[in-house]
Amino acid sequence: MLPIPIQKTFTYSITYDEASFLKKGMRVAVPFGNKNMYTGLVFNIHKTKPALYETTDIIQILDEKPIVNELQLKHWQWIANYYMCSLGDVYRASLPSAFLLESETSISKNEIFTNEDILEDEEFLIFEALQNQSQLTIHQVADILGKKKVMPIVNELIKKSAIFIQEKIYEQYKPKLIKYVRLHFNYSSDDSLNSLLEELSRAKKQREAVLTFFQLSTSKKPIKAKDLEKSANVSSAILKSLVDKDIFEFYEIQTDRINFKGDTNSLKSLNEFQEKAYSEIKETFKEKDVTLLHGITSSGKTEIYTKLIQEVIDEGKQVLFLLPEIALTTQIITRLQFYFGDQISVFHSKYSMNERVEVWNNVLESKTKAQIILGARSSIFLPFSNLGLIVVDEEHETSYKQFEPSPRYNARDAAIVLAKIHQAKILLGSATPSLESYFNAKQNKYGFVELNRRFGNVQLPKIELIDVKEKFKKKEMKGHFSDRLLKLIQEALDEKEQIILFQNRRGYSPIVECKICGVAPQCPNCDVSLTYHKFRNELKCHYCSYQRAMPNSCSACGSNTLDTKGFGTEQIELELKELFPDYKIGRMDLDTTRGKFGYQKIIGAFEAREIDILVGTQMLSKGLDFDNVSLVGILNADTMLNFPDFRAHERAYQMMVQVSGRAGRSKKQGNVAIQTYNPYHQILQQVSTTSYTEMYKEQLQERWQYKYPPYYRLIKITLKHRDYNKVDTGVNWLFKALYTSFGENVLGPTAPAVARIRNQYIKNIVIKIPPKQSLANTKSQVAKIKNTFEAVKDFRPIRFITDVDNY
Repeated sequence: MLPIPIQKTFTYSITYDEASFLKKGMRVAVPFGNKNMYTGLVFNIHKTKPALYETTDIIQILDEKPIVNELQLKHWQWIANYYMCSLGDVYRASLPSAFLLESETSISKNEIFTNEDILEDEEFLIFEALQNQSQLTIHQVADILGKKKVMPIVNELIKKSAIFIQEKIYEQYKPKLIKYVRLHFNYSSDDSLNSLLEELSRAKKQREAVLTFFQLSTSKKPIKAKDLEKSANVSSAILKSLVDKDIFEFYEIQTDRINFKGDTNSLKSLNEFQEKAYSEIKETFKEKDVTLLHGITSSGKTEIYTKLIQEVIDEGKQVLFLLPEIALTTQIITRLQFYFGDQISVFHSKYSMNERVEVWNNVLESKTKAQIILGARSSIFLPFSNLGLIVVDEEHETSYKQFEPSPRYNARDAAIVLAKIHQAKILLGSATPSLESYFNAKQNKYGFVELNRRFGNVQLPKIELIDVKEKFKKKEMKGHFSDRLLKLIQEALDEKEQIILFQNRRGYSPIVECKICGVAPQCPNCDVSLTYHKFRNELKCHYCSYQRAMPNSCSACGSNTLDTKGFGTEQIELELKELFPDYKIGRMDLDTTRGKFGYQKIIGAFEAREIDILVGTQMLSKGLDFDNVSLVGILNADTMLNFPDFRAHERAYQMMVQVSGRAGRSKKQGNVAIQTYNPYHQILQQVSTTSYTEMYKEQLQERWQYKYPPYYRLIKITLKHRDYNKVDTGVNWLFKALYTSFGENVLGPTAPAVARIRNQYIKNIVIKIPPKQSLANTKSQVAKIKNTFEAVKDFRPIRFITDVDNY
């Protein structure tokens, strides 16, 4: 199996000795194509010679034991088949990139070449550099010449026999080694210690270091070189001179980069409602592998999870705890650490490559520090060997779906299959379950448990809808705040309580427009207007990250009357600073949480009550728990509702209820204020009464009427290319071919709301699959049509993307 987007696996030849040593799941370095070398994964060892090509030998075996197990390979095959992608894509997505050893092309001088006159100027520069160095990598050649494309020049040198070229493979993962100090074996008895101190009587600092060493060694623990330097107040040069004198010696111990400390405390006792839900879950698990826990916000679902986790760990099995957002992991780690101490490992993209490799190895070896894995969607790919339970928290979240790059999997659905492979149980938890999961529970496919009392019997927050249209007419708006919302904010601040304000757009304003001619600056690479970020005084594209300074005048008519339209989190933060200058305002969006500890800093400051009002995007809606928040404000509910997507209303309901659920979680009932231009919209009415079943019935009716999930399945096909005409011709041909097979169940071709991203034009076609139609047959028919499409010379450069269950 190679980490490339080609459907099939490749056969290489090995010797008898290698065959007896190799096992499924080991990595091998193999040549592929002209000069490339890849990290292949052993998928099968057999004696069947391929008919269409000659086998080549593998270059080297990279592992002593498999780093991927058979259960994983089974799961990968399911993902590749179901989501219509190649095994190589799944393999590349699953392994931390450090395991996919890169090959580096290096060049060396041909010693017998002397005719330097035939070399061009740039060729001579490379040849001259090789006089001083035995080898150069392609990257070094690029630096020498100061240009990116250097292969044509290298190829000319090969033709003139001036250089040789070879591939070298290099390891990316470096274990973390910590330097420790111990006494040299010459000095073990007390007599020699006295003579040692006499010997160092003139070297004050060295003597100080030796004395401090003996003070520290009373604890019988290994002594770190850094700790000794600090305690003795000496430099590293002093320690080195003691090593040179054979008094000390250094040694290194390999350690993990991340360790979660924590004591194991006994679990909190559950209240009667939690206890009832817990025993119901246990009961449903006897018959069903999947159970949906529908528990309202702040009903104490995490406590039930911990109880189930404890049971599974006591059986010696592993637990996977999936979370939709990295922001959430920071809070849940703290809570689980309190109960399970150092049995927790965390796996998500904010961790470095080396840290992820260590978690992978710990899970592979079933170490105790990796009994519970907390992670975002990619953690379903870890090498579990005896998984007992998977918890999918906030299972309705769209963050569980991977959209780019391939494999475009849904972590919740893939986790259900993973649990089945391991014969483990899976619990889906949410206050606002997705329609599909709730539908499956109602159809008796999943077990179903409800928990509809908040912990401590605190009531659900009081939700009020504020009609912004009315407020504007009566001139009762101050910036983007209605007088009612400002009054509620002031009351909460007077009570020393905290406030969360939600606006699902980052930046200062999404559009900058000229007042005279109405022209708005557009992104040169995408069909979208640039968002204004005031803090840096720049315009930025949120699709391709293009940025430019904010212009002083309109590029079309030259007038300097530029106006901003709409508002984002940055504008709200600045308005609040003017309205409430004596209070601390914080902001949590993609711009403020860039670093590895970005989330931790903001969440920590808010928990410590250093921030009075926190403004944020949808990151705030995902299960965070703050005990002092009494008010939640949603500044513009309409943007979520008016979205061209069949799930827009369901998502708007989920997001608003989730954000509302952050209010009044500990002592008293909280308040929620929702500003809208359309307070009579049925979704907003359902949010204000928190009636999930009402929303579910209404949406389900619409889904049946218009043939959408959960009744019909969807496959979305996207075509991308820089040439609009090419995409247009391709998509029309494809539509006709699909229409011939599937008739009226093919929708399209359509251009999305943003029809060009990164200079690539986009066209979509959606295939609906009726309940009785075979999914497998549909997919194989789509695959056949795709092969025919790619066989046409004009269509070959077009990027063809298949997304199964694209919602």
